[in-house]
Amino acid sequence: MTDIRVVAPDAILEHGAALRSVYADAFCAPPWNEDEERADAFLARLGSDVRRPGFTAALAFDGRNVVGFATAWDTPAPFPADRCYPQAAAGLGPVRTEEWLCGARETDELAVRPAARGTGIAAGLLRAVTEDAPDGRAWLLTSVRSPRALAFYRRQGWTQATHPAPGGHGITVFLGPHHPARNLAAQPL
Repeated sequence: MTDIRVVAPDAILEHGAALRSVYADAFCAPPWNEDEERADAFLARLGSDVRRPGFTAALAFDGRNVVGFATAWDTPAPFPADRCYPQAAAGLGPVRTEEWLCGARETDELAVRPAARGTGIAAGLLRAVTEDAPDGRAWLLTSVRSPRALAFYRRQGWTQATHPAPGGHGITVFLGPHHPARNLAAQPL
């Protein structure tokens, strides 16, 4: 039986090797096709991510083994300009980016070992890191190259708020099921 636990920022670092392993299992295979260096970079970045305002993390255990994890934090204002943030801002525009995303709970990573997929673990992890989002305002970015991920978020009640060109290789913003702006998001044609 899988146990999902919200863990303190310092406590998540104690599971670094297991998190790196889960990350590699989840993202070094299709459709993500990341290399092992990205898994190393994730683990290195986690050391500073735990100090972000509102940082929260959840781990899924099968016995003593970590089989999944999620990390999230509160998005700062002004909206960041590194990583994939510029693509999100371009898709929403400056006003909606500021109003919808700044101060909201941003899910940064959600990873589950392939053998544990389809068991509800990812849904439980996502709920664990977003259920106390400020005013229900939760959001995330994901790549459009994974139809499975897009379908998963929709099944969880998340609303796709940006819509890259069909066949595009960009990222998309999803708003959580309790985000007050989810009904304002433009729907695809």
